[in-house]
Amino acid sequence: MPSLEDGEMFLPSTPGKFKDKSITMHRQFYRCFASTSTMFLWALFLVALTAAYLSFQSFVDSGSRYFSTAWGGIQWEKQVRASAQIRRHNGVSVLVTGAAGFVGTHVSLALKKRGDGVVGLDNFNSYYDPSLKRDRRNLLNSQNIFVVEGDINDARMLAKLFEIVAFTHVMHLAAQAGVRYAMENPQSYVHSNIAGLVTLLEACKTADPQPAVIWASSSSSSVYGLNEKAPFSESDRTDRPASLYAATKKAGEEIAHTYNHIYGLSITGLRFFTVYGPWGRPDMAYFSFTRNILQGKPITIYKGKNNVDLARDFTYIDDIVKGCIGSLDSAKKSTGSGGEKRANAQYRIFNLGNTSPVTVPMMVGILEKQLKVKAKKHMVEMPGNGDVPFTHANISSARKEFGYKPTTDLQTGLRKFVSWYLSYYGYDHGKSVK
Repeated sequence: MPSLEDGEMFLPSTPGKFKDKSITMHRQFYRCFASTSTMFLWALFLVALTAAYLSFQSFVDSGSRYFSTAWGGIQWEKQVRASAQIRRHNGVSVLVTGAAGFVGTHVSLALKKRGDGVVGLDNFNSYYDPSLKRDRRNLLNSQNIFVVEGDINDARMLAKLFEIVAFTHVMHLAAQAGVRYAMENPQSYVHSNIAGLVTLLEACKTADPQPAVIWASSSSSSVYGLNEKAPFSESDRTDRPASLYAATKKAGEEIAHTYNHIYGLSITGLRFFTVYGPWGRPDMAYFSFTRNILQGKPITIYKGKNNVDLARDFTYIDDIVKGCIGSLDSAKKSTGSGGEKRANAQYRIFNLGNTSPVTVPMMVGILEKQLKVKAKKHMVEMPGNGDVPFTHANISSARKEFGYKPTTDLQTGLRKFVSWYLSYYGYDHGKSVK
């Protein structure tokens, strides 16, 4: 008698007549398991694929804020070369970063007007209304100045620009500006004012020939921070910044000095004092006050300790442009080659101001007269947001070095600004003021 272990009683007497129920059950189990495993693997694959796509898309989205792919190609190179063409004897070829910015636009126009080659670079970020920047670019385009849309952190783009054009100078005006905004978005200041500066200096040190670098060390004299000595001199202490913006600009000065010392880059740092005028920045007080006064909205005027009025060394844009070009013309050549220093190179820092501080209430009074509208003033104590109570420039070094001499007082400068503002925003034609 066969045993159960042999399993013979479960074999069919005639093939195909019946099946082993146990085997059938096992097969169904294995098929089910195999099917479930396959589905699980496919699901896992799809999840991984989706995650990879989302990660890539996130990288692209975040990267697109900084790096523009709208550069390169034969036509693009032709535009760069044409814009960089020098049209005067002993002219220079200048790469202007932040060219669609306030100061950058005016400097680019002045350089082009006298026959220098100018190529602009700007990332058109949204710190303030990009349409104003694009209108500035249109103004530059009308004067045959080509503005590359890209970021100074894009090393490949910078290398390509230096490959196409042997720039004699770099006017580095690109930066993340604004004292108060640093409390909202600190990373943008590190990205632009530190990382961006290093990327640009890296490109300059390896360029052949090395360009002389003139750059905006500070757009509101913020590096002087909590300094109480007046007027502010280039030799004064700058190790007590009152804002992150100021700290990044001070760090930039130290970084620039390092590249001067190690690689022989000719470096000139410019400390601007409260620049104002046509095509200005909407985040500046004189600009936002004008808008709010015309719209009938209140303006906030800060008071210092003991109810003291804040004061600024307001400097008209045309005077700043003269200082920028004067520092460029007096800059000596860099001394490095192939990324190596051959001799000591020039390193300078200059204040560019008006030397005549005016209180903020006085500035508002001038605007009221120019606009023929009374401001609704809201007086509050100055918060601890990085602002300083006063600024006052000592410009003796710039005067001695290249004859810098500001000539525009605040009343004259604000009259020109108001005239531009009303024309640009169409206020005289009944359009809404932005």
